[in-house]
Amino acid sequence: QVQLVESGGGSVQAGGSLRLSCVANGDPISRKCIAWFRQAPGKERERVASIYTGHGGTYEADFAKGRFTISQDKAKNTVYLQMSSLKPEDSAIYYCATRDGDLPCSPLPQVYNVWGQGTQVTVSS
Repeated sequence: QVQLVESGGGSVQAGGSLRLSCVANGDPISRKCIAWFRQAPGKERERVASIYTGHGGTYEADFAKGRFTISQDKAKNTVYLQMSSLKPEDSAIYYCATRDGDLPCSPLPQVYNVWGQGTQVTVSS
């Protein structure tokens, strides 16, 4: 089974940028949905962006549009989340996730059965 490992989080000032990486170890990520979620203290986990690695179709949440970009590097079995113009409200633990099988992406975290350990993003004003 694939395992996911995130990296790239950190502390930045508002307006700054970070690039998160999600490396898939094990099975290739071809024809899978890879999603980025985030969870802030006291809030529900929400989808930030997702990509279906088969045809490369992407989704970004409204709050992410124009600021965040999801992409993949199949040769490196890696999905990236480039974040720019960061705001304090973007502070959260960011997770990447996938689900077994050739299934479409979903906004529901409960349908994803493989999760990374998370990476902390802190944006100061």
